Amino acid sequence: MTIRNWVKFFLKALLIGGVVTGVLGLFVRWDDVFSQPFNAGEWGEFLAGFVWLVIIGLTMSIISQLCFFAYLTVHQIGMNIFRTLRLWNWVQLLIIGVVITDLILFRFAPNAETTEQVWLYGILLAILIVTGVVTAYFKAKWTNKDTFISALFFMIVITTVEWLPALMVEEGNIDSWVTLLLFPFLAVNAYQLLVLPKYNAQSDIDRQKLEERRAARKAQTQPASKK
Repeated sequence: MTIRNWVKFFLKALLIGGVVTGVLGLFVRWDDVFSQPFNAGEWGEFLAGFVWLVIIGLTMSIISQLCFFAYLTVHQIGMNIFRTLRLWNWVQLLIIGVVITDLILFRFAPNAETTEQVWLYGILLAILIVTGVVTAYFKAKWTNKDTFISALFFMIVITTVEWLPALMVEEGNIDSWVTLLLFPFLAVNAYQLLVLPKYNAQSDIDRQKLEERRAARKAQTQPASKK
């Protein structure tokens, strides 16, 4: 990918993380952050709370992008170790199962003390899995069917790794943070997975055009040099 296209890719992913967190935060963190300044007409405080959530979203987007490029390296290492894509896919499916089991038994179950929390964590888990499956489906449809398992692995396992700090919080309003932080990770990860081929293809086109311009300039200067 060319630097120009990488900058576009980075900034759009950054924007997605900030907007998703800021807008969703208006609902998820309303009681904690926004209700008091809204009722009191303290619009400066209200705006400051929104900007704070947007900054958190920008930070989550950067984390997602770092993890994405780290996963590309891990995927290549996995291919080299297990030699075949089929075997590597089975390993990824096993890890997906372990991660989902860990989420249920060691992250959600200890914190689900009420019926509402059981429903909340169940819905969040369903959103994680469904979003992962849908994203992997379109990734396979738009590129190569062999990418389905790897895309599913990234959307479930890597998103869970990014989400883990919120799941490990033991004090404060843990449910709202667990809910809020899942969505920017899912949004940015899905964007990166689905849009990266477009930027790679555009980078190839840009490089080809650059080579053509260089060749044209070289052709124009050669007759002059001969004279």
